[in-house]
Amino acid sequence: MTSEEVRDLGSDPARLDQAPRVSQGANRPVKRASQAADRIVARLDVSDARILHLPVNLAGTGWAHVNALRRKGVDARLLVFWPQRWRPEEYDIDLDLPRQGLVRQQLVQWRALARYLPQTDLFHFYFGKTLVPKSLNMPILKAARKRSVMHFLGDDIRNKPLEQLAYRKKFDATIVGSYAATRWVPDATAVVPPGLDLRLYEPVPSVERERPLVVHAPSDLEKKGTRFVVEACAQLPVDLDVVHGVPHDEAVERFKRADIVVDQMHYLWHGVFAIESMAYGKPVVTHLDPDAVRQTEEAFGLKVPIVSATKDDLVEKLRPLVESFELRKRLGEEGRAYVERVHDLDKVADRFIELYRSIL
Repeated sequence: MTSEEVRDLGSDPARLDQAPRVSQGANRPVKRASQAADRIVARLDVSDARILHLPVNLAGTGWAHVNALRRKGVDARLLVFWPQRWRPEEYDIDLDLPRQGLVRQQLVQWRALARYLPQTDLFHFYFGKTLVPKSLNMPILKAARKRSVMHFLGDDIRNKPLEQLAYRKKFDATIVGSYAATRWVPDATAVVPPGLDLRLYEPVPSVERERPLVVHAPSDLEKKGTRFVVEACAQLPVDLDVVHGVPHDEAVERFKRADIVVDQMHYLWHGVFAIESMAYGKPVVTHLDPDAVRQTEEAFGLKVPIVSATKDDLVEKLRPLVESFELRKRLGEEGRAYVERVHDLDKVADRFIELYRSIL
């Protein structure tokens, strides 16, 4: 997730008033009827459900998910407030949301809800955002007997006290992307790691050279600990490429050339950059929470093949990789195998379908 993408999420509005791919701007009888309706909804199969992912596409997450679900015959679409800067075509419904004017935004939100509520059986929300303010959106979905999922992505929950996330209980299910994130949402319904369409990631053969190339691609220089990466590499016989503020396609071409990838030094778990790097067969170094490593290995039945480091021991954790081409090659191969088991987008879609089936 880039810093530009996070800055785009400063407010919680939505605009949903146009067609797909068009950019613009206590009596007993009643109780029995309600119970009957609940039974009808409960019998809805995922293959018959209309599922709307919304309202952001951080790091291409939502777009990748709906396409994987569609390949499995699920009616899934992505609605965005506005396309992300580096991914301008990744949406089904572009709301072209006005950036300013609270009243204008609110009018658009309610028109949007009126339009898409009847067309949707299950709403899959991201990043703590909903279509209209949560205090209104969730009671409306409940009254309309619509199902809902909140999919947390990281910065929306990190370091927040649990009481600030009390709204999570209003959803039928909650998802986090790693076991490290259960520190913030301990009662999450499911842990579903981010997925990649591995058809687009061909491993790049390792190359033996005297000065290995270290690549670091921070979305935020401060948050990812770039200073510590630069300082560590200055103490080793390596070349360093810091990839920052460039389109995703350009960034990919640069880290495909890497011999070693360093992700981040501050967070408890790796990001999408590390997953993409492993998909290309690159050895990855990053900061990892040891409890989350253990839980991940137990859940998926294989070792996490990432070198765990801190800002204080980064030089010593990098040194064996710098000195051994065989170690780099082995960890790169193990990383690709790990991604195929844990982060394959088709398997992620299967996990979503299983979750949807449990709440529909």
